[in-house]
Amino acid sequence: MAIDRDRKYREMANRGKYRKLYTHLCGLRVEEWRTSYGEIESILGFELPPSARLHRPWWANQRGGNGHSQALAWGVAGWETAEVDMDAETLLFRRRKPAQAVRKPGLDEVWPVRSVGRWPEGLSLGREELYGDRLTR
Repeated sequence: MAIDRDRKYREMANRGKYRKLYTHLCGLRVEEWRTSYGEIESILGFELPPSARLHRPWWANQRGGNGHSQALAWGVAGWETAEVDMDAETLLFRRRKPAQAVRKPGLDEVWPVRSVGRWPEGLSLGREELYGDRLTR
């Protein structure tokens, strides 16, 4: 049975400590949201931990569900942090761009076929001609 990871992560974010931030971000209809730690605290209804003010990695983005609950909240909502100013206690949330499908180039694009003209008369790349001396031994 395959697990729908995205659905599970959304459920985790909606039940977690930072669910009010997750809900708030899900409801925004803008591409960027410049905010302050104080505004985030008023949305959450509690103070951010001291590590949010002391350690820049607290505001780090993550991929998938491995990591911190706060990053899960904004990541699953489709946002990422940017321009974190620890001194001014401000940051920018930016909508994450959807991943673009990666198209693998074809062999002819990587190594284009180039015509060099006709084969010289009598030139052959047959197996017998290439390995003829080995076949007669």
